[in-house]
Amino acid sequence: MIVRFEGDVFRWEARNDSDWYFVALPPELSDDIRETQAFRRGFGGVRVEATIGGSTWRTSIFPQAGGEYVLPLKRAVRASEGIDPGATIDVDLVVLDA
Repeated sequence: MIVRFEGDVFRWEARNDSDWYFVALPPELSDDIRETQAFRRGFGGVRVEATIGGSTWRTSIFPQAGGEYVLPLKRAVRASEGIDPGATIDVDLVVLDA
């Protein structure tokens, strides 16, 4: 499955000293992935290859309590692509089989 979506960058608020940033996948896309992806890793994660601008990396997307998956944004990617908290970004995502 290969998809493109747009989302807003947000900071994980569970801890005040957190430096974890994410972008949420749209609910419809999250539903499609949940329905088609049988293999999940720890914490319900699904392996993906993400591309933002000129940066491509492999990681996992994770489900939130509301059901949407979120994509963690590495500090190196945020720095090289000039991504600030609250920014709206375009993401190309390839859902991997395992």
